[in-house]
Amino acid sequence: MTSSSALPAQAGRACHNVVNPFHSTHYFAPELPAEMARIGVEDRSAGYFACRSAAMGAVGPGTVTATFYNFNHDLVARHVPHVWSVTTPEAVLAARLRAADATLRRLLGDEAVESPEMAEAAKLALRATEGCTRHARPLYAAHADLPVPDAPHLAYWHAATLLREHRGDGHLLALLDAELDGLEALVSHTASGRGMSYRGVMATRGWEEEDWQAAQERLRTRGLLDAEGELTEAGVQLRKDLEARTDRLDRAPYEHLGAEGVARLTELATGFTTTAMNAGAFPAVLFGK
Repeated sequence: MTSSSALPAQAGRACHNVVNPFHSTHYFAPELPAEMARIGVEDRSAGYFACRSAAMGAVGPGTVTATFYNFNHDLVARHVPHVWSVTTPEAVLAARLRAADATLRRLLGDEAVESPEMAEAAKLALRATEGCTRHARPLYAAHADLPVPDAPHLAYWHAATLLREHRGDGHLLALLDAELDGLEALVSHTASGRGMSYRGVMATRGWEEEDWQAAQERLRTRGLLDAEGELTEAGVQLRKDLEARTDRLDRAPYEHLGAEGVARLTELATGFTTTAMNAGAFPAVLFGK
């Protein structure tokens, strides 16, 4: 294992920022709802809750709310556990993989999907996951129990999923430590200009306008948000501290991969993610202010 001193500051975060979108493409693609509909799941929220939680088995709404963190529990409970009366976790995982395959082939093209660079990215990302840990990371641990797909682009997608959920589980610990509930985390992230837009949050997370306003008021009381809904100096510092704490909790896979490997994975991932974004992988209306 490479020592942490050999890894440039924020190199792990920079790598995550370009690897993570490779995983996320299927959430916004028409292929996922189409595959979910084939197994009887027509509602998009139900499909999202099912496909992201399926690795944990047919869990109930409490587990989904706990591990996803920023969704209104009432929205979760509207679809879980009902979705498990329609289909099974095994069928959902298979549908999700088919959707990822079709989505990546459409966005990147068969040449990129079958390229030596894709195989190299998969090898590097999987090596990084060897540094991940299961304790206190339920979504990562559940996905780590799944088999690695044979096709290089799906192996890379699987590794990106593991790295995403590993960092995400650690981020929730940082949010708890900062005493931010799920909606406060969303409001402050949106105010930073780096999170989902207000419209995106309202369209996907199940919150109402009065919930949003109440969360804003709680943040104002703490001196983190100003009257216009912008982060105060303290709020900006809190978001910086959150990211730094998340980086610290997520450093192990990138230390394991080492500085050279992280730099190469970042380079490869940037190319694939840029191609996907240029192909319209992500709806701009859902992100940023």
